[in-house]
Amino acid sequence: MQFAIIWYIARATDSGMMVTISTICSFLPQLFISLFAGVWADRYNRKLLIVLSDGLIATATLILAIILLSGYNNMWILFLVSGIRSFGSGIQTPAVNALIPQIVPEEKLMRVNGINGTIQSLILLVSPAVSGTILTYGKLESILFLDVITAIIAISILLTLRVAVHKKAAEKQDTDYFYDLKEGIKYSLNNSFIKNLIIFYAIFTILIVPAAFLNVLMVTRTFGNEYWRLTANEMSFFAGSMVGGIIMATWGGFKNRVITIAVGCCAFGALTVAVGIAKVFYVYIAIMVLTGMTIPLFNSPSMVLLQEKVETDMQGRVFSFVQIVSSGLMPLGMIVFGPLADIIKIERLMIITGLLLIVLGISIFYNKSFIKEGINQN
Repeated sequence: MQFAIIWYIARATDSGMMVTISTICSFLPQLFISLFAGVWADRYNRKLLIVLSDGLIATATLILAIILLSGYNNMWILFLVSGIRSFGSGIQTPAVNALIPQIVPEEKLMRVNGINGTIQSLILLVSPAVSGTILTYGKLESILFLDVITAIIAISILLTLRVAVHKKAAEKQDTDYFYDLKEGIKYSLNNSFIKNLIIFYAIFTILIVPAAFLNVLMVTRTFGNEYWRLTANEMSFFAGSMVGGIIMATWGGFKNRVITIAVGCCAFGALTVAVGIAKVFYVYIAIMVLTGMTIPLFNSPSMVLLQEKVETDMQGRVFSFVQIVSSGLMPLGMIVFGPLADIIKIERLMIITGLLLIVLGISIFYNKSFIKEGINQN
């Protein structure tokens, strides 16, 4: 549904500032709730947290659909609901990531994460096509109702899944929230791998902002604002991600998973430069497919390394810290790059950040302790 909201705003306003506000609303609430969500994921039933947060997202979406049907159509309502959905996602994400190693054997984590990434990409591949078709012939509220229906189905399936409560959640909690938070921070800071990964994600997150969030605006300005172009833009990227997920599920990456991350970062940077150079829409689309294929190269091994190396009772907090980096720095990046997109051509921003991503990927090879942590023992 977030595609539809962003497209609606980009097409209605053609404003980098409005797209920036929308992006901030989609990520900033995650930042605020993540400090709590990580501790909750370690202290309480993770399956229940996922169900409740998904229910919150669906309820907010349903209310928005009803408001739009009543004829009240204000851009700020869209921003508010984006914020509520972000809040729910902030609770859900650490719980989901920490739940996976509870139900999957360690030697199968890379394959399962690859399959999970493929499924997510398939959903994201279909979503733009559905959104584009509905927005072309119908209204935004139709997409909202569809989103609510799929959420109900997902919650129903999850409720049938039997998952044992992890050890810490089963114990009587004899420490307060802030003690658990402090212990999680101490654990993360004393772990060289987690520190290295968070630093990488911090720099990476800022540099991918133009490629991740300004491509919609670039398409509308450079190639045209028809919904079929926006649909092709999103579908091409997620088609590539789906293929990349299949590759990771079958291949598993290099034996050293940190090298897989570095190669993925360099490839993403090179293709971001190519996006900035592309002058023909169909060439641009082909490059977006290849760009999408690089995403699992750094997402899957990063997730697996955290699931393998972080203690089960600490995983919720560690995943929340990683989420804080992404949800906090994405809006910060948009505060910088969004307004710049109204002054400097987005293509130029793509080229500059793409080159910096290549430098970031190469620098990983010189971090010996980080490389050492990436060796796959299975």
